[in-house]
Amino acid sequence: MDTNDLIKALAIDTRRPVLALPSVWLGAVGVAILVAAIAFFAMLGPRPDFAAAAQTPRFLFKFVVTTSLAASAFFPARAFSYPDDAWRKTIPYMAVAPMLVTVAVIVELFLLPSDIWSARMMGKTSLACLTYISLIGVGPLAIFLAVLRHGAPTRPTLAGAVSGIFAGAIAATIFTAHCTDDSPLFLATWYTIAIVGLAAVGAVSANKVVRW
Repeated sequence: MDTNDLIKALAIDTRRPVLALPSVWLGAVGVAILVAAIAFFAMLGPRPDFAAAAQTPRFLFKFVVTTSLAASAFFPARAFSYPDDAWRKTIPYMAVAPMLVTVAVIVELFLLPSDIWSARMMGKTSLACLTYISLIGVGPLAIFLAVLRHGAPTRPTLAGAVSGIFAGAIAATIFTAHCTDDSPLFLATWYTIAIVGLAAVGAVSANKVVRW
């Protein structure tokens, strides 16, 4: 190929439409939820008393917390795809879910006798919670890291951590349909540990695969 042909080829390349990051993120979120749902139904499925549980405030509150965390993590995760500081304005949104959990835990401690606090915190599905939130969240995390690689993040470690929280929140929301421990004490302990674990994986992985 001579110089003129190379120049023409490069000019054609620059005219090729590139899918915008907002569209990429929306598509990625849809695929991530689908992947997480498939993993959930392949490994678990809803709890036997799902219909009855869905009428109780504690069970529904878990969905409120996990979906609010997922929604609030989406914006900084997307913002990290760009080489600017826009993510700083979106990070505070992620405080909503922890605040909700904190209030719920305080109410729980006020209403329950202290001798059953430990039992409510440990629950009966703590190991399943740690295991399956992690397994369900791995697919979405991989998808989000791929999107970050498509962008130009200047803080890959932090971007990966937030993406891990986003993936963990999606996984936790779906796992909640199976979880039979509805106490805010359980939610604050084991869901948090599982999501933080995915955040750590995301931070380490992004530092290696997203850096540019």
